[in-house]
Amino acid sequence: MAKKEKEEIQGNGKMPMSLTGLKILVVGLLVMIAGYILLVGGGSDNPAIFNEDMFDFRRLVAAPAVIVCGIIIEIVAIMGRFTKKEE
Repeated sequence: MAKKEKEEIQGNGKMPMSLTGLKILVVGLLVMIAGYILLVGGGSDNPAIFNEDMFDFRRLVAAPAVIVCGIIIEIVAIMGRFTKKEE
């Protein structure tokens, strides 16, 4: 194999994601964790008593919306092209 072909196979030694992409990836993860935290609660200690808090706006609408936003942020972080500043 030629030297150029070996370099293409092995890569150029640089990370495939830039530091900006990694930061956005962490932000997306934190947003998803916040969405899962919003889902917590609403149960009842006594199974004979029904608790309506299980079906409030936070758990049915807000938390899934936050989780979907986090997934979209993750997709942008992975698929986006964030150029590094050459110095």
